[in-house]
Amino acid sequence: MLALIAAVVSYSHMYELALRHGEPEWRAALFPLSVDGMIVGASMTLLSDARHGRKGGLLPWALLIIGSGASLAANVAVADPTMWSRIIHAWPSFALIGAYELLMREFRTVARSVRSADAERTHTEEEAVGGDEEAEFASVEQQERWHLRAVKTGKAAETEPMKGGEKEERVPPQVQRDAWKWALENRQPDGSLPTGEQIAARFGRKERWGRLIKQWGQQGRLALPPVVTPTGAR
Repeated sequence: MLALIAAVVSYSHMYELALRHGEPEWRAALFPLSVDGMIVGASMTLLSDARHGRKGGLLPWALLIIGSGASLAANVAVADPTMWSRIIHAWPSFALIGAYELLMREFRTVARSVRSADAERTHTEEEAVGGDEEAEFASVEQQERWHLRAVKTGKAAETEPMKGGEKEERVPPQVQRDAWKWALENRQPDGSLPTGEQIAARFGRKERWGRLIKQWGQQGRLALPPVVTPTGAR
C-alpha cells in the first residue's frame, strides 16, 4: 500500500515535468511508466535470479540504481527552488523505491528459503528412496535365499555333507532369473534390452531392482551355475 501511494504521487510529479518540457499529454502519461518501470523490471530480474539460485548480475543492479536516480531527479525537478519543497517532492519517489525494494527483498528471501528447503527435501528423499530400495533388495535376497546346489551319488548323497574343499555354487532366486529371461525375450527392435524401469514394472518392483537385474544379467550373475558332482561320479 505504501508503494502504491508513493507511486501515484511520483507519477503525477513526473507527468507534470514532462508537460512542462513540451511533451504532449499522451507521451507525458507514458514517461513516468518508463522511469519507474525500469525499477520494477530490474527488481523482478533480481527476484528471478534469487529463485534460480543465481547472484544478481551487474546489469539489473545498474538499471535499478539508474532508474532510482532518474525517478528522484524527475520528482525534485518540479519542486520550487527551496529545500523543503525539494524534500517534499523527492519523498514520494524515495518512499516508492524503498517500499518496493523491501517487498522484493522479502520475496527474494522466501525464494532462497524455498529453494534451500526443496534441495534439502530432495536430498532426504533420495537418501530415503535409496535406503528403501536397498532394504527391499536385501529383503528379497533374504526371502529368496541363494540355495546350494550339489549332486552326489550313492549313499554319500544321503549321508555326507559337502566337503569344505568343494566349491559351493550359488543359484539366483527364481524371480530374478525369470526377470532376466523376460528381458532377453523382450528386446527392443534395435536389439537393446528393456530398461530397468520396464523390467521392474513387469515384475511389480522398484526401478532400482530392475536396473540391478539388467546389470547382473549382463554380467552373467543370473545364469544357473553348473551342477557340481564328486570326482568319479557317473
